[in-house]
Amino acid sequence: MRFIKSATMTVLCLFLLSACVTETTNPVFNVEKSDEDALDNYLRLSIGYLEQGNLPNAKRHLQNAADIDSNNSEMFGIWGLIYAREGEPELAEENFDRALRINPDNSQMRNNFAAFLFAEGRVEDAYDQLARVVRDTAYDQRPQAFENMGIAAIRLNRIEEGEQAFMRAIQLNPNQLRSALELASLNLERGDVLQARAYWRNYLTLIQFYRVPHSARSLLLGARLEMALKNEASALAYGELLETNFPESREYALFQQVIE
Repeated sequence: MRFIKSATMTVLCLFLLSACVTETTNPVFNVEKSDEDALDNYLRLSIGYLEQGNLPNAKRHLQNAADIDSNNSEMFGIWGLIYAREGEPELAEENFDRALRINPDNSQMRNNFAAFLFAEGRVEDAYDQLARVVRDTAYDQRPQAFENMGIAAIRLNRIEEGEQAFMRAIQLNPNQLRSALELASLNLERGDVLQARAYWRNYLTLIQFYRVPHSARSLLLGARLEMALKNEASALAYGELLETNFPESREYALFQQVIE
């Protein structure tokens, strides 16, 4: 799950979750501009302050936006993000719902709503929203939406649907790092070691390129895959990294069981 060009919600990094794009730069505001330009500036300023954690200023600019257009979809969507940040789930959902009633074709807004639902533990509802998002072929974050849908599907134990979603994500964007990891894991679980290795190599290339560190989960997966390939030395090397970086983790405990 990314946000309105884009505010950050921690969950979609589960989903994500994935990382969120930021395009806000606190523009100079000119009150002489047209109402449409003024509205856009207020909304962008609100998002900028929300990303900085400055909720009072974010709200202030939303109020200014409401003075221009009290029925604006983007405005209600940002209110949804703010209320989610403040721990007000009922108000957040009310504002997301209102935003999507005004503009049901706003896929970015619907993706934000899915992230909120996932964070609330409403994975089935999040999946349903994402299933609508990925049908929008013009949505520029469609690969990430497929990836998020795959994560939700796996959480719901819909393994085949999850795998298909991850494959679509990679088809649309070969750089979907989380999808490569998940596909390596799914193929290893079913015993297709060579296909798992192919996705794993893709994952290793991506984390090297983006300079992303291994997680405990990825290190355990690497160790399990190397064991399946009879590469004990490589498996032990992953185990050493687990012991060094995640000595108290569940993954390191599982690794110790694997090599016993």
